[in-house]
Parts: sequence; C-alpha cells; structure tokens
Amino acid sequence: MTAAALAVSRPSGPAIFGDRTVRKLAMIFVLVTMLTSETLWAHFLNLVGAEDTILAEPVPPSAYSDREIAQLVRLTESPNQFADLSADEAQERNEAIPFVEVPAAGAKPFRALSLESGTGLTALRCLTQAVYYEAAYEPIQGRRAVAQVVLNRMRHSAFPKSVCGVVYEGVNRRVCQFSFTCDGSLKRKPGAAAWREAEEVAAAALAGYVERSVGLATHYHANYVSPYWAPKLAKISKIGAHIFYRWPGTWGMPSAFSGLYSGNEAIPHILPRAFLSAKGATGASVVEYEAEEAARAYAAARLPAGLMPESRADNDVGGRLDISKGWAASIPEPEDTYHSSRAIARQQAGAFEIPEKGGGS
Repeated sequence: MTAAALAVSRPSGPAIFGDRTVRKLAMIFVLVTMLTSETLWAHFLNLVGAEDTILAEPVPPSAYSDREIAQLVRLTESPNQFADLSADEAQERNEAIPFVEVPAAGAKPFRALSLESGTGLTALRCLTQAVYYEAAYEPIQGRRAVAQVVLNRMRHSAFPKSVCGVVYEGVNRRVCQFSFTCDGSLKRKPGAAAWREAEEVAAAALAGYVERSVGLATHYHANYVSPYWAPKLAKISKIGAHIFYRWPGTWGMPSAFSGLYSGNEAIPHILPRAFLSAKGATGASVVEYEAEEAARAYAAARLPAGLMPESRADNDVGGRLDISKGWAASIPEPEDTYHSSRAIARQQAGAFEIPEKGGGS
C-alpha cells in the first residue's frame, strides 16, 4: 500500500492509540479479569488439589448492628437458650428453618503448632475430647465438622484464641459452650476404639485438614433440641444428628476469622457445679474456690473438743479443763502474776524471802 493510500485510509482526527497499544490494553484487561475471578481461581485450585482457599460470598447477607450481634451473643450464652419442646416438636421446628442458599465459604487450614510439643499435645487432647464427647458415634464427616467448628471459633473475634480455651469456655461459669465439660461426661472413661478415631480426626484438623461441608460454622446443636438462636443464625448444613450454623452478617464472613492463635494451651481446673451455683451468675475463680476450701478445712480443725475424735484413757485429762470435777478457769490478776513470778525466780536462785513490790531487789 502506498503512502497516499495510507493517508486516505487513516481517520482525519488525531490518533490516540496505535494498534499495538490497543492489543496491549486488551491483553491487560483479560489478564486482570482472570486474576480477579474467584470462579477461575476455585477451578484452578481444585484442579491442583488445594482446599485451603477462602472465597468471598457472592451475595453477603444483610449487615447486623453491633447491638444485634451483642444480643445474639448473650442469647447463645444464656442458660435458658433451648425451647421447652419434645424431641418431635424440636425436629419439626428445626426443619422449618431454611438453609442459606449462599455457598459456604471455606476455612483456612490450621497449621500453627507441632503435635510433638507439649502445647501441641495439650491442644490435641482438648480437641479429641470435643470430637469424642460431642460426636463419637456420628458419621466421620460429623466428627470432622465438630473439630472444624472448634478451630473456626478459635479464629473468630468472639471466642478464645486457643483450642483448649474454646473447648473449655464457660466451664466455671453458668453456661459451658461445650456441655460435656460441665455435665460430668469427663468422669466417664472413653471407649478405646472411639477415642483413637476421635484423636485421628483431631490430629488431622490440627495438621491442616479442612471440613468444607460446614464452611465457617461456629455453632451446632443436636436435632432433638431447638435453641432460640437457631432462626437468627445462618443454617449451613445437617450432618448426622447435628445442625450447623454460622453468624449472620459480617460476623459470618471470612474477614471476621482473622484472629491469631495465642499458642497457650491449658486444661483448666473444673470447679463443682454446686459451688458455682452458689456464686450465682458471675461464676467463680479457682482462687476463690481454694480459699473457701481452705477456710472450711481450718474451721473443721478447730471444732469443739467434744466433736473431735479422741484416743486416750477415760481418766486421762490430758491438760484439758475437766469440768466434771468442778474445775473452773481462773486467770490471775496482773499483781498476783508479778509476785508469783518473782517468788519462782528467787526460789530458783536459792533465796526464799521475797520483798514486797517497791522494796528493792
């Protein structure tokens, strides 16, 4: 093509972008679209076997105010959180609550500790207890779901930042978050085979396994009870006898699960429920309990003589005041005490004439 022909074919206005620039912009647009597409990333990561992505929900639920969230927290921690219904009535009420249609966002894998360390072994024991006592005979997916709820809670701002802290939350207050920690279940010896399986589930969760079927669930309950908070939370899934929920609004979104693991694991001393009930709504501390126990022991050690066990002969007074013989306590006056002590001192020195007080020595 000649220069004249080129001049005719070009637009008369000033050129803004050349063909090469347009192609570059098109390529950049396509690249940015691909990099920011969650769907494409999900397919890619599934292709390579990754299960640790967090996908934002496409249609987030309506935001809850801080006041509404605070009311929900109080409701889930209330001792009267369950409706007084029969098992059949509770199941009917639970089935009437719809599942959320938004796909469940996945949790990040937990790999913050080594199971060969003391801290890791303590965390493993706490999580194993939760899996065993809450879901020992549930399907394997249900046991993994319970472990996932514990780890989800540990990452959420509303809960403690350790595995044992989550499992034993409320143990010395009115309401235990996991009922087995305060209803006497821990006194029962676990079955060896079921415990071993629960430990395997817990170890896998602490090593990074993610149970995606429950997403970011932080709550669950058995299908034969109906808590008042159930219709107010987002119902995610039902596995075996358990129904799983997450917080509503932004509290149930991935951004709310950014809490850092504390690295401090400890199994607390569980106080008797009778002692806690006597303390009322505020609960009590181990220090208070030990102080009261020490006070009771001290009081028991100072019971009247008649209430204390004795191992002596009947005619052995043993330095006690025998009131059966008419003896009575007699405390001398200070003046008498002074003369008596002076007399004893002089007798010990070989002198037997005691001068009166003020007469010199």
